[in-house]
Amino acid sequence: MKEQRYDNHIRYYPPHHFIFYPAALILLGGSIYMLTREPSSAWLWISQILLWVMLIWLSFMMRQHYSLTLQNRIVRLELRFRYFTLTHQRFEPLEQRLSFRQLAALRFASDEELPSLVEKTLEEKLSPGQIKRSIKNWNPDDMRV
Repeated sequence: MKEQRYDNHIRYYPPHHFIFYPAALILLGGSIYMLTREPSSAWLWISQILLWVMLIWLSFMMRQHYSLTLQNRIVRLELRFRYFTLTHQRFEPLEQRLSFRQLAALRFASDEELPSLVEKTLEEKLSPGQIKRSIKNWNPDDMRV
């Protein structure tokens, strides 16, 4: 596996992103096309369009909801543990002053950089992108969902 960095840290699930969604979008597009070609069967094509839209939306929301809820909790616990291990101080008081997106970006920082980057983030109110770009030694997260 390639070394993980800011420019390559996004992960795709091929069956979902490159098979299901394109197929569903093609079928949705085909239904819209048929609606314009056969107005006499409009009710059939409109109901099929609504079905495809709901199916695409539901599959996206379910996939995201379950995996991201658990992943978010794990990210918080990991940062609490790492910060306590490195500084012997609890992270919770600082965590409450940071958004989850900032916390998620901080997880990529190496142990050497984490405490100072947390302080810098709090002082300068860094965005998640700024946090990620300021990391010198990227700590890869190869087990993300």
